[in-house]
Amino acid sequence: MDTTFYFDTWKRFVHEGVLDQARLDKRILESWYRCKKERVNPYLNKGMHLLTEEELHNKKAKNSLLIEMTDPYLMKMDPMIKSSGMMALLVDPDGYVLSLLGNEKTLKDARRINFMEGVRWTEAAVGTNAIGTALETKEAVMIQGPEHYSVASHQWSCSATPILDDNGGLLGVIDVSCPVEQSHPFMIGMVTSIAYAIEKELIKRSYSKEITLIQQAAQLAETHQSQLFIVCNQHKQIISASKPIRQKIPHAIGMNLQEMLHNRYQITTEMPLYLNEHNGMNGICFFLSEVNTSNQNVFSTSTRSTDSFVFKGECGISEVFQRTLQKVKLVAPTDATVFISGETGTGKEMVARAVHENSPRKNGPFISLNCGAIPKDLMESELFGYAEGAFTGAKRQGYKGKFEQAQGGTIFLDEIGEIPHTMQVALLRVLQEKKVTPIGGTKEVPLDIRIITATHRDITDLVKRREFREDLYYRLNVYPIDVPPLRNRKEDIPYLIKHICQRNNWSLDSMGIQDLMTSLRDYDWPGNIRELTNLLERLHIMLPEQLSGHLPLEQPLELLNLNHPSLPEYPIEESSVEETKLNAREKIQRDLMLDALKRTNGNVTAAAKFLGIPRSTFYKRLKKFGM
Repeated sequence: MDTTFYFDTWKRFVHEGVLDQARLDKRILESWYRCKKERVNPYLNKGMHLLTEEELHNKKAKNSLLIEMTDPYLMKMDPMIKSSGMMALLVDPDGYVLSLLGNEKTLKDARRINFMEGVRWTEAAVGTNAIGTALETKEAVMIQGPEHYSVASHQWSCSATPILDDNGGLLGVIDVSCPVEQSHPFMIGMVTSIAYAIEKELIKRSYSKEITLIQQAAQLAETHQSQLFIVCNQHKQIISASKPIRQKIPHAIGMNLQEMLHNRYQITTEMPLYLNEHNGMNGICFFLSEVNTSNQNVFSTSTRSTDSFVFKGECGISEVFQRTLQKVKLVAPTDATVFISGETGTGKEMVARAVHENSPRKNGPFISLNCGAIPKDLMESELFGYAEGAFTGAKRQGYKGKFEQAQGGTIFLDEIGEIPHTMQVALLRVLQEKKVTPIGGTKEVPLDIRIITATHRDITDLVKRREFREDLYYRLNVYPIDVPPLRNRKEDIPYLIKHICQRNNWSLDSMGIQDLMTSLRDYDWPGNIRELTNLLERLHIMLPEQLSGHLPLEQPLELLNLNHPSLPEYPIEESSVEETKLNAREKIQRDLMLDALKRTNGNVTAAAKFLGIPRSTFYKRLKKFGM
């Protein structure tokens, strides 16, 4: 590493705010700008935010599971860390050092800058550093010498990796640090492998706890056979329910507690459920009673009979999609803003229409707009409209934007994640004031509309990367509805086929669909229902009616392009994702997946089981790594 170059670069940026972007790593570049914006002192010579003894004790108690999981791995690495002149640290999600071990001289040098237990080592506290930058980016990072923003760390080399739960939530950070002259590239691989091992162990423990909770619920069901009760995990999600509850609400499992209470139930008693081995709380059993009231609750699905619910798609029989419909039933009678997430082709617009058609606004307009299909320079006029003569080429009488067109009804903004930043500010103002001013106009138009938005992108990730405004996200994400991909509701495929064919007047008998049903169920449907519809149309075109019900045997799957499984046709040793585009964690994950696939002869289910991760997570990573 050319420390002179980096020091000169750092000095010029600190003094003049000038930076040669081509010569600096993107992650460090972004971090330096964050530090500059937050006015971090570049001449800070030690950490200033230290916990008291009592505060540190409380922090350790709060993160006891993380410490318990991490300690065995750090102790195993301790001899090698000490002999290499290094130190290893465990850091909580707030950036506080919970524990550290390593070479005694290195630990002594670290104490001089307060790099010790109880110190807060975030970007805001001490500038660009591996721990703080890993917390910000949720990525493995190595930062050396003058790449650090504050002089306190200029003599250090640090590598850190975040520890994430299965949903991408931040649990903490593993860091290995040493004097810069003793730095070694293997440091980043070391922390990444430790973090990944901890994540695997956490997933196993999570499954084990849930199984224990289900067993406890089964015992309760025997003891309290006629009583109304539900058992929730620590996230307040229902994982078991008594028979009377299941009879009244068949899809109660998977709902959250608040959804259950909206169904005109109230809590009478709470009973914590504990894990025997740790004596820690594992979940809660809620004993319920029905709310007897003559007033209908607008949030309750009980106030609307199942027959009155309108859904113009195919409901199917899968529990996962029935839960989605249950959420639609709950929110439709209200005027709450709805945020729909789901992969492309899953039917997000169909769900949005169901919300509208089961609402008091069903007689009003339903205006749909794909934000990703509108050029940025036209989006403002498309949404807000314009007055007569607002610009060259404007219509003589002006134009009512989509918001005005939706008066008294619902506006559905699909692919909201594609909306440019300037429009995000304008949209936030409309949501806050419920008024819109056309371009070139002076008169505000009051709005009486319901807003539904949707995206196939991870909106929380866009917020973290500051590509989507956090305040707008919270305005839109009042009532989230997730639409499951087709691979998670394969039992619905026969019903979807029948519905699609009837809607398009395609003869099922002439398509020989039963001969293909096994292949249709084995396929993973990356294009979801849209891909299924395309396939059925292809069949309708390919098979003349005189074939009367069976597919030609020569090459049915090849003709349908259904012969490609979720795995690539090229050798699994190869990867379509360039090495340079994967971070250290992802490279390890990909290599482990490739090894598991080789061991299981390409069987995804067996490979996921071999790695101890859910099949859905395995599929997500296959897609992410382009495998």
